[in-house]
Amino acid sequence: MNFSRNNNDLLNSKTFFTSKKQWITLLAIVFVGLSTYAQKDELKAADKALKSGDVAAAKSAVDKAEGLMANADAKYKAKFYFLKAKTYYDIGKKNLSLDPNAYDVAAKSFQELLDYEKETGKPRYTKEAQPLLNALVGDVSQKGIKEYQEKKYADAKKTLYQTYTLSKKDTSFLEYAANAAYLDKDYDTALKYFKKLKELGYTGIATTYSATNIETGKRDNFPSKTQMDLMIKTKQYKDPKVEVSESKKASIVKNIAYVLIEKGEIEEAVAAVKEARETDPDDINILMNEASLLLKLGKKDEFAELMKEAIEKDPTNPNLYFNVGVISQEQGNKEEALNYYNKAIELDPNYVDAYINLGALKLEKDRELVEEMNNNLSNFKKYDAIKAKQEALYKEVLPIYEKARSLKKEKDNKEDLDLVRALMSMYENLDMTDKFKEMKAIWDASRE
Repeated sequence: MNFSRNNNDLLNSKTFFTSKKQWITLLAIVFVGLSTYAQKDELKAADKALKSGDVAAAKSAVDKAEGLMANADAKYKAKFYFLKAKTYYDIGKKNLSLDPNAYDVAAKSFQELLDYEKETGKPRYTKEAQPLLNALVGDVSQKGIKEYQEKKYADAKKTLYQTYTLSKKDTSFLEYAANAAYLDKDYDTALKYFKKLKELGYTGIATTYSATNIETGKRDNFPSKTQMDLMIKTKQYKDPKVEVSESKKASIVKNIAYVLIEKGEIEEAVAAVKEARETDPDDINILMNEASLLLKLGKKDEFAELMKEAIEKDPTNPNLYFNVGVISQEQGNKEEALNYYNKAIELDPNYVDAYINLGALKLEKDRELVEEMNNNLSNFKKYDAIKAKQEALYKEVLPIYEKARSLKKEKDNKEDLDLVRALMSMYENLDMTDKFKEMKAIWDASRE
């Protein structure tokens, strides 16, 4: 039998893969087949490692599978997203050293899975994945809250912000992160987060549904009004209450101003405080902050006007009267300053600084008297008259400074040497020998 012709026919046949294009196609088919098997093997390995609790092995398998996902079958792609999400979620819970961003990776993979299955219309893993994603957000938020409560603000600001990035609808966590950053003195981050809240129009308004548990007597919260009403009908609860919190919009603007103050950006802070006052004109603290900023800028007239406005809003606050007294004294309005210091003392009989300033303001007259006495050394009658005025002044100031010394010593648990020296001088001039010796002994002891 002669097979040569048939062999030649076969060699020349179009069914035999001799063209370059056909070889590439064949190789691609082989590659895809091998890739599919590799994907399948790595995903099996990841699944097995997860079930055994070996997160390191699961991560290794998932990372290898990820490099093969470009040409993956739809069923393997969904499974890959699911296993990757579960793997990194476990890493977050058990061994963050494997990947500090594990929670972020897990959340992204869960979301990719949900989006992919929605797009393909084949929700094979969605039902199981959604509660896991919710649990992940819950775990991260609880971690952040615990860090905040333990005053680990450097950690809390990151974890709470991560909670926000995992669930953008929970804007309150951005506020918590901003507060944590502020308490950590990370003012740049705090400012960034507060400005973001302002940009988002964040209000922080929340509705709380609660009722009293008849058995325990405690108030319990419910996720919705429907749930609360249902529990009332069971007769296990009573006194239903719906509470709506106040808007935090003004608070966010205030916080921006406070952060700018901490950063020393005074001009920008003034603008922010003015905006904050517009949003909440009755807030005395904002007014005081604006006044403080104006004082730093040397705008004392504006400061004094704001302080007077503050007094109108809070007429029983001794600090306000004291501050206006200080500015009035600096501006030479002595009588006005005296009135403000006296009012501060009337409202707070233990206001040490008010006593000190009141005494010092009265003693300003002493300089004039000393100068007059020096100019009338040869005019004994006039000198004695001026001397009598000085003694009367000292007698007026003595009880003020004595009270100040007593309060200061009690407050600081030590003597105020400036007050001791002032009292020593007045006692000497008034020939109060015993009192003078007492003060001198204290003064001398301080110099040893």
